[in-house]
Amino acid sequence: MTPHINAAQDSFADTVLFPGDPLRAKYIAENYLENAELVCDVRNMFGYTGTYKGKKISVMGHGMGIPSVSIYAHELINDYNVKKLIRIGSCGGVADDVHVRDIVVATGAGTASSTNRSRFAGYDYAAVPDFNLLKACWETAESNNIEVRFGNIFTNDLFYGSDPCLLPALKRMNILCVEMETAALFAIAAEHRVQALSILTVSDHVVTGDETSAQERETTFNQMMELALETVLKG
Repeated sequence: MTPHINAAQDSFADTVLFPGDPLRAKYIAENYLENAELVCDVRNMFGYTGTYKGKKISVMGHGMGIPSVSIYAHELINDYNVKKLIRIGSCGGVADDVHVRDIVVATGAGTASSTNRSRFAGYDYAAVPDFNLLKACWETAESNNIEVRFGNIFTNDLFYGSDPCLLPALKRMNILCVEMETAALFAIAAEHRVQALSILTVSDHVVTGDETSAQERETTFNQMMELALETVLKG
C-alpha cells in the first residue's frame, strides 16, 4: 500500500485507464469490464480491476491537476508495476474546428507548469505520448470508423484566471484544446520508461462557450472509453 492507494500488491493490471473523475472510473468498471473488483478507495479515488474481452485491465481516477495525476502515476508505476497509463479525460476546445464531444488524441502537450522543467534541469521538455500506443490508437480509430483529431494540446495549471494573452497564443500555434494533466503524465512516463497516451473528449469550448453537464462528463463519453479499451487490445 501507498499513502494514496490502499490496494494490495498485484491488484492492478499492467495497463490502467486513467480518468480524472473517479466516478468515470466506476462507470467504466460497471459498464465495460467483466468481473470488475474495487481494489482501492482512499479519498474516494476509486480503482478497479477486471477484464475486457479477456484482457486484464484496471481503471483508476487521478483527480484534477498536475500534482494529483503526478502522485497517482508515480505510485502506480513504482509501487504497482503499471506499464501503460492511458488518460481518458475531458478538455476545453480552443481551435475553431474543434467542437463539443469531439475526441482529441494528444500528439504533444505544452504546459504552463514548471514541473516538467523541474524534472529536466530547468529546460523545456517535449512532452509526447508513446509512439506505439499512439499508432495503435490511430489504427483503432481507423478500423472502427471513429472520428478523432490528432494534434497538440496545452496543459494549464489554472482553471480560472489564465493570462489573457494565452488564448490568442494557443490559437496562433494551432493548439486543439486545453486541460490540466497530460504534459505531466507524459514526462513521468518517459522518466520511468513506461508508456502513456492521452485521449480526451471536448466537454466545453473556451471560445464559443458550448458545454456539457457534469453528469454528461461522467457517463456519456462512451466513444472515448471504447477507443481507449480497443487501443489496449491492439497495443
